[in-house]
Amino acid sequence: MNTETLEIEKKELSPEELKHLRKEVIDKIVVARVGLLLRHPFFGNMATRLQIKECDDWCPTAATDGRNLYFNTEFFSKMTSKEIEFVIAHEILHCVFDHMTRREDRDPQLHNIACDYIVNNTLVRDNIGEKPKDVEIFQDWKYDGWASEAVYDDIYKKGKEKMEQLGKLLDEHIDWEKGESTGSGNDQNKDKKKGKAPAYSKEEMEKIKNEIKESMMAAAQAAGAGNLPKEVERIIQQFTEPKMNWRELLQQQIQSVVKNDYTFARPSRKGWHSGVILPGTNYDETIDICIAIDTSGSIMNQQVEDFLGEVQGIMDQYKDYNIKIWCFDTEVHNEQDFNASGDAIDSYQMAGGGGTDFMANWEYMKENDIMPKKFIMFTDGYPWESWGDENYCDTLFVINGHHDKNMEAPFGTTVHYE
Repeated sequence: MNTETLEIEKKELSPEELKHLRKEVIDKIVVARVGLLLRHPFFGNMATRLQIKECDDWCPTAATDGRNLYFNTEFFSKMTSKEIEFVIAHEILHCVFDHMTRREDRDPQLHNIACDYIVNNTLVRDNIGEKPKDVEIFQDWKYDGWASEAVYDDIYKKGKEKMEQLGKLLDEHIDWEKGESTGSGNDQNKDKKKGKAPAYSKEEMEKIKNEIKESMMAAAQAAGAGNLPKEVERIIQQFTEPKMNWRELLQQQIQSVVKNDYTFARPSRKGWHSGVILPGTNYDETIDICIAIDTSGSIMNQQVEDFLGEVQGIMDQYKDYNIKIWCFDTEVHNEQDFNASGDAIDSYQMAGGGGTDFMANWEYMKENDIMPKKFIMFTDGYPWESWGDENYCDTLFVINGHHDKNMEAPFGTTVHYE
């Protein structure tokens, strides 16, 4: 069989033959779910929450909407139980990693490939089932531990034609708000199919997302410690570990740069009971910081405006301030200075929209003799290569929208902003 395509060698089956074959496939799926329960309880528990439904009239392989496991009868009939375990776990990880809603404005086909690299690496590494023999899937250890967005950025430059030569998608990726495939290229006879995938409103998709989260928590608890892929463990930690409010941390970071001296002008209350006068903290009248805004295309204008509004609110607590703001993609754009007597920060105009190069900020500061007391970067947390120069200045990374809320920059302070 030619592994360059997922097209299953088809023969015309009578309705009775297809009905009989479908019953056999459902039995194989049930056996595969039991196998997952015994060997990989997290996946087994998640699998039992998915309703098994055939999709012969609209899907050539497999798909999931977070509630149902859709299967193509002929595609599944070619696989062993272990291979079906792999496919079921593949669908589950797409739900766990929230791949259904993370595409945004990215190219659908390349985003699907990036997501499959992440899912398949996890399954192969942890020996979840067996890779289907008739499918040359996308799997490369280069991307182990990467986020799908970072994989997308890496493969984007290769283009669709180059990527399609390297592998095939194992399942059908659906735009569930439209009930349409986003383009897996798996079915050469797709024009002959009469059916269509179900469609959901945004509200229903959000409800499904919450259902998946609840299922994950229950499945993780049932599986027990040490029985989860490391990527799933990190996601569970995001749900269960308390996080410091990003606004509080941002305010602490800004305030830390204005503590410049001690004074005996105002006695500290700590010394009152002993009769000893202890020094209090004297604050500068002027705050001097730099803010860089990632405008590489993945951060929406409204998010940046909200962030700048929060910074303005903090600055209003002080009599005076000097703030230097710029935005960046692969280079720095629109540097502008703000102070208490000028325009409000939220009037700042963004520029850019290209790729991402964090190091451009440090190169710009060095070239222009800018040495801030505090450098704050607002970003989505996906650098091209380097995060920057850790030895140049005190840095705070305010990360918006990154799927891994435990991710930290290799230096400075990291806080996640939603």
